[in-house]
Amino acid sequence: MSAGVAEAPLLGSVAIVGFPNVGKSTLVNRLTATRQAVVFETPGVTRDRKEIVCEWAGKRLVFVDTGGVDLADASEITRQIAEQARRAVAEADLVLFAVDARAGVTPGDEEIADILRRAGKPVVVVANKVDDPARDLDALEFHRLGLGDPVAISALHGHGTGDLLDRLVADLERLGPAPRPEVGEEAIRVAVLGRPNVGKSSLLNAIAGEERVIVSDVPGTTRDSIDTVVRRGERTFVFVDTAGLRRKRRQRQGIEYYSELRALQAAERADVALVLVDASEGLVDGDLAVADVARTAGCSTLVVLSKWDATVVEVEDVRPRLDERLRQRPPLVTVSAQTGRGLRRLLERIEELFARHTSRVQTAGLNTFLQELREQRPGPSKGGKRLNLLYGTQVSVRPPRFRIFVNDPGLMTRDYGYWVENRLRERFGLAGVPVVIDFVRRS
Repeated sequence: MSAGVAEAPLLGSVAIVGFPNVGKSTLVNRLTATRQAVVFETPGVTRDRKEIVCEWAGKRLVFVDTGGVDLADASEITRQIAEQARRAVAEADLVLFAVDARAGVTPGDEEIADILRRAGKPVVVVANKVDDPARDLDALEFHRLGLGDPVAISALHGHGTGDLLDRLVADLERLGPAPRPEVGEEAIRVAVLGRPNVGKSSLLNAIAGEERVIVSDVPGTTRDSIDTVVRRGERTFVFVDTAGLRRKRRQRQGIEYYSELRALQAAERADVALVLVDASEGLVDGDLAVADVARTAGCSTLVVLSKWDATVVEVEDVRPRLDERLRQRPPLVTVSAQTGRGLRRLLERIEELFARHTSRVQTAGLNTFLQELREQRPGPSKGGKRLNLLYGTQVSVRPPRFRIFVNDPGLMTRDYGYWVENRLRERFGLAGVPVVIDFVRRS
């Protein structure tokens, strides 16, 4: 089993639903041979729905992990988790109904089974936690749910999961769902980063035009990194909602630690990072720390003043501090998820920043620029020898990386290197882009 990106088309999607803590995320990780779903011993870790591609026997399918559905819990966040699961079922081609073989049929299982029968989707009942193959017959109890023959498995140890994948592939081929449109390398991958409770999920829902992720006033609601595909004309965006980042990440433990780790991984996969700042609070040190995460991950950065409908600050109050503290000189845009103000402009700014992120500087223009730098400010010297910027070229994009040849790299100072970087960013319109420069000795 391995997660893959083979050329074979996706057969379809499989939503995994069930009561809290029956092992859905562990099952997703087992079937996809990944660790993309957050797993923890505490019930209710998964909240939003998360899609993960799986390759099996040369075929591909998408698993949709969902939060545990507990209809007896009347809390608002539990209601939203259940709604996310219902949407996953409605959009899926096939449903895996995960139950706990050790607990037997519970009232919660019966309530979910009733929902699935009314949904009219093909269902495979998976009796999880059958860690001893000699106990496979324990799964037969779940016949009474009226959803067909249950499959005994152990997501933890892998027992029965190969046979389960064989059955899922066969069922999807028999159902023959329409191929899903796939996201290519040309898509703009956007990580939505920020401190807890600055409005990341609200912004993503406003952009997507639906409740794609759960929104709550409780900090820490988002625990995983959730991909959402948005198409605007011929352009495709992949937005990734992430858990809130705190300044002192070393102190995070348990669920918070793994959630923030997913957020950092999302930033590393992204082209553009939206660093959300709560406009009702103004720019704080925690926001600058988040922007530094984006820079370190190699993302081009766009600072987004969210909750602009409730602002108490002005753009002019924020801009000078951003320029002073952030080397990338990120552009800034204001939005309101509540009213929709600024959302179109936000997408336009993302496209513009992506164009810079993938841009190439002609070698002739770069060398003319280096000659001007030599005239403006001669390089640092040591022991009677002066640094000389000889010539350069751009070696890669996403983000732009340059190789500048010098007579002696040992003469380069941090201050002069930053000066060259800032001048290059200004000259070639790379504001917000993490310019990388390698100063190497001429061979």
